[in-house]
Amino acid sequence: MSFYQKEITVTQEDLDDLDHVNNVRYVQWIQDISKEHWRHKAPKSIQDQVVWVVMTHYIEYKSAAVLNDPILIKTYIKSAKGARSVRIVEMWHGITNTLIVRSSTEWCLLNKDTHKPMRISEDIQKIFT
Repeated sequence: MSFYQKEITVTQEDLDDLDHVNNVRYVQWIQDISKEHWRHKAPKSIQDQVVWVVMTHYIEYKSAAVLNDPILIKTYIKSAKGARSVRIVEMWHGITNTLIVRSSTEWCLLNKDTHKPMRISEDIQKIFT
């Protein structure tokens, strides 16, 4: 299993009316780290042929993050079968090591030109295992 991670710091723009990180921001961070992981690991030749689209998001909010909190975001591929892949993203408080958010997102692999689903090749699976 190949992990990808990065650390961010909560800014004022990330907050909602309760001064907690807005749920929409968490979804954006899930999307961002997923794309970064793909772009970091997959060769350009493969990236030029395919695109990933979200089928489902399941998000568990475990605790709140507030202004200036350091957040460690980790992601990995849990499974892949056919044209679908399940990606896990976890967000941890960088100081207390408390789980803030855990998500499971089902992605579908599409041919970049036709936008039709395509089987995840062994080459792509090897990138993330």
